[in-house]
Amino acid sequence: MNTNGNAQIAIVTGASRGIGAAVARRLAKEGFAVAINYASSSAEADALAAEITSAGGRALAVKADVSNAGDVRRMFETVEQQLGKVDVLVNNAGVLKTMPLADTSDALYDQTFDINVRGTFNTLREAAARLNNGGRIVNFSSTVLALKLPGYAIYSATKAAVEAFTQVFAKELRGRNITVNAVAPGPIATALFFDGKTEEQIETFAKMPPLQRLGQPDDIASVVAFLAGPDAGWVNGQILRANGGIA
Repeated sequence: MNTNGNAQIAIVTGASRGIGAAVARRLAKEGFAVAINYASSSAEADALAAEITSAGGRALAVKADVSNAGDVRRMFETVEQQLGKVDVLVNNAGVLKTMPLADTSDALYDQTFDINVRGTFNTLREAAARLNNGGRIVNFSSTVLALKLPGYAIYSATKAAVEAFTQVFAKELRGRNITVNAVAPGPIATALFFDGKTEEQIETFAKMPPLQRLGQPDDIASVVAFLAGPDAGWVNGQILRANGGIA
């Protein structure tokens, strides 16, 4: 528990929209003071912070490019100064562009690995020194890693790295009572998912899970809230595939 007031402090990366925004809202509802990290969407992040604050919560919008180690260090420093020492880190920031491996440019490869892998590496490394004992880290993988879908080779490779980070880092934090887990969503109804897909493709994805629907951001926020909360104290080094049974 954070010593700065009663609320625990959570950083959610990439939290200005989509799943990240749903996670920030849910953690605020659970009583966390939430740092809403964004890379460029300041208007959306500020609006979300204002929404949480007006509902009686504590929130702060913090700009940082997670692929930049200096930005990540400054993000933690800002949160510590304005909210308190961090208890929970949610690594939600990510990019996805589907393309056959043979057609992938160096630039797209670099961008995907920089944000999805280096971004997670940067925040984990900073969290190792700064997270309160007893804290929680929730990384983001993806069910496409299990589905082995064509067009997702580079993205899946980044998520395989995140899963490796998760399982090893959980063991490296021995003695700190910090858990490290990852959520691997299936298809979720967000702008990131809808972008570039036809209605037919969207319908196909929606029918793939036995539950016969797309996941909603709140479905994933509920899982993150569980992993960040007291009931998940014995869950560590695990990948939770929240995907409606698709894989």
